[in-house]
Amino acid sequence: MSTRRGGRRPGKPDTREAILTAARTTFAERGFDAASIRAIATAAGVDPALVHHYFGTKEELFRATVAIPIDPAELLPGVLAGGPDEVGARLVRTFLTVWDSPVGTAAVALLRSAVNNEWTARLLREFLVTQVLRRVLDRLDLDPAETPLRGALVGAQMAGLAMMRYVIRLEPIASAAPETLVAAIGPTVQRYVTGPLDAA
Repeated sequence: MSTRRGGRRPGKPDTREAILTAARTTFAERGFDAASIRAIATAAGVDPALVHHYFGTKEELFRATVAIPIDPAELLPGVLAGGPDEVGARLVRTFLTVWDSPVGTAAVALLRSAVNNEWTARLLREFLVTQVLRRVLDRLDLDPAETPLRGALVGAQMAGLAMMRYVIRLEPIASAAPETLVAAIGPTVQRYVTGPLDAA
């Protein structure tokens, strides 16, 4: 008589990839906030506990789906340190530090893929909004009604910098010293974060 139980899929070598595939689809379709570990587990055909076993928290699973080997939560305290007046410069400096490092190779690959693939674009958009921009702006004393626009403006500036420096490699931006770019772009990002948004 067999004692094998039916139901959830045991931990097999392909289980991790099945969870990642289900997570990519769920995050892209529902967004980070609406996606749940239970929904992802159901789509993958596994128990939710197995998702936690392989990936830990929802944030860690999300980072795995976009193949970003850094945790923004570890970097953002440095961006926010010292108050809001220089957050633009600190944000640009942190951005360049990450993208100029070996981790930047994965970020460039993700950016290239997002240009040509709508699913990747959705995942990257969710990552930027929920894991980076929201975590910065929500800790500043800003008008909540303006936060989405401010975040989008910062995202547009940083995405443009990434494209010009690391993908298109437009000179002299591509080879400029990081502090040169911090000095040039930081004030613009600062205005997006704390400056007036209405027309003069």
